[in-house]
Amino acid sequence: MGSRAKLRTAMESVKEFLPPTDAAPDGEWRAQVVERFNTVRGFVRLLCQVVSFGATAEAVRVVNAMRDLPALIDAGDTVRVPKGWLDARKVDIGLVPRGWWNQLVFPKGRPDGCVDRNAYVFCVLELFHTGLKRRDIFARVSDRFADPRARLLADDAWDAVKGPVLSALLLPEDPEQLLEAHAVELDDAWRATVAGLDGNESLTVDADGRLHLGKDAALEDPPSLTDLRKRLEDMIPRADLSELILEVMSWHPGLAAAFTSVTGGRARLADLNVSVAALLTAHSLNVGLSPVIDEAIPALTRGRLAHVDQHYLRPDTYAAANAVLIDAQADIGLAQAWGGGLVAAVDGVRFVVPVRSIDARRNPKYFARKKGVTWLNRIPDQRIGLAGRVISGTPKDTLHFVDLVFNPDSDRRPEVLITDQGSYSDIVFGIVTLLGFDYRPVLADLPDAKLWRINRGADYALLNRAARGQIDLEKITRHWRDILRIICSIHTRTVSAHDVIRMLQRDGRPTQLGEAFGMYGRIFKTRHVLTFTDDPAYRREMKGMRNLNEGRHELGRHLFHGRKGEVYRAYRDGQENQLGGLGLVLNCVTLWNTAFLDRALGELRGQGYPVLDADVARLSAYTRRRINVHGHYSFRLPDLGGSWRPLRDPDQRDPDERD
Repeated sequence: MGSRAKLRTAMESVKEFLPPTDAAPDGEWRAQVVERFNTVRGFVRLLCQVVSFGATAEAVRVVNAMRDLPALIDAGDTVRVPKGWLDARKVDIGLVPRGWWNQLVFPKGRPDGCVDRNAYVFCVLELFHTGLKRRDIFARVSDRFADPRARLLADDAWDAVKGPVLSALLLPEDPEQLLEAHAVELDDAWRATVAGLDGNESLTVDADGRLHLGKDAALEDPPSLTDLRKRLEDMIPRADLSELILEVMSWHPGLAAAFTSVTGGRARLADLNVSVAALLTAHSLNVGLSPVIDEAIPALTRGRLAHVDQHYLRPDTYAAANAVLIDAQADIGLAQAWGGGLVAAVDGVRFVVPVRSIDARRNPKYFARKKGVTWLNRIPDQRIGLAGRVISGTPKDTLHFVDLVFNPDSDRRPEVLITDQGSYSDIVFGIVTLLGFDYRPVLADLPDAKLWRINRGADYALLNRAARGQIDLEKITRHWRDILRIICSIHTRTVSAHDVIRMLQRDGRPTQLGEAFGMYGRIFKTRHVLTFTDDPAYRREMKGMRNLNEGRHELGRHLFHGRKGEVYRAYRDGQENQLGGLGLVLNCVTLWNTAFLDRALGELRGQGYPVLDADVARLSAYTRRRINVHGHYSFRLPDLGGSWRPLRDPDQRDPDERD
């Protein structure tokens, strides 16, 4: 087993004994885990021997204590110190947090000058794990657990990229004029909201200055839209999912060509597109290889499919294939009518992982008693998926969605980012805004949202109590150089935003630099809240993009139906590959639907049918009624003579079609 695999195994064991989100109170939990000492004593030695750890100044004592654990565990002096206890002079009692004192320093039956060995080991493990999460402790040779500070741009590298990146992001080296402009804009936003209070029937302000927003009326579907949707759905031809994938490949040869061998050479396999389509079908439907194997067809034998799966399907080929689909979608007139691709939404769909996995987490809300992962993905207003990644199944996506935006399958950069309520904080607002995005998270608990002002003496009438927070521009100015260095490091992908956000916090509280990011973010968070409460069109656009996310997720769950929709890959690489295949197939279905809807709209217009632009903008690209995903996987396209499948007659029902 390599050192990296050993680190994964050791960290999995550590996490197994640390408190889940729904753990018992601290004292009760600690008492329970101390009883399981024999389960962890083996891997503690392995962790210290295999991996070389470093630490910041704040965490050096924790790492030293961790390195001393094997010797303390094996201490055989049972004459002076009874078995199961440690000489208090040989351990770092100063590290022990108050919550551990009853188990360590003052346990019942404690011999004089001794501490409980088992409790001390778990105390150090908990401190060590906390340090790893905050990146105060890091593995010297690692990608995932490395020190993010060491990778920030510095010296010559910083000087080389500073000018171009700051110009691209419109950020000055001296923030004075920029912050003055933000102060004016924030003041204008407060005054505009105050001026519109009388005409805003949805917004009320209580005696404590808290904002309450009424529920917007549902946007009714006009009869013209209802009829248009039905006619279009009746016109779309039927197809098996396997044939649909092959058909999209026939439209765009670059899709199959994107699947290159891991060796880097040109593929010489005959009918590689058939093998790839079969594997994509199996992965996206979660049915395994058996249903798509046909030993009578060379491209579908078990050996051939296993070879192609191992050597041709991987994240970089998925990304190249997705780029082909994204560009093709952007060229379709219907997709252009939906939008210009400048508005994007990020959200996650969750999958249960019933096998033992270091990357799966407990989340009772979504997985009951099991563990799972979240497949985070981004889609623009043109409906096709731009990027996806697998993260642990915890409720918040804050640490990951920024990196998802900077690792797309296409170079199309959105201007507006919409996320759910689990993805924002003041620090995240600051980072995302500095990176050049208009950030619009869904607001949870609006009445409890703290709002901020810059102009201390401004009179905002009924909103004076709401504007109770004061933004410290001086703090932003003091840390501006470090802020720019971090933003440029994220922008150039030198370091991940995931690690930076962790680095900017200590025990759930921001560092001084984190507070500076938070101060900057509060400017835009407050403007977002004020616009959200004042502008119904702003809220509708956010709601519409969230509905797109949900529509794509519903289609994804419909496809991923095998094995009860659960992911059986134990490691993140396998999960990324399988769900990457699902994402690619979702994009194939989206492109296929969009292409046929566009052709059907053209035919209806040619027949004089009244097609309204407002109705076209609300059409879905995720219809699945005509796509078969159960029981039949054919990899032979019908002979269409190089033309498209014919559209169906919407006024003629098939004999086998139910009402």
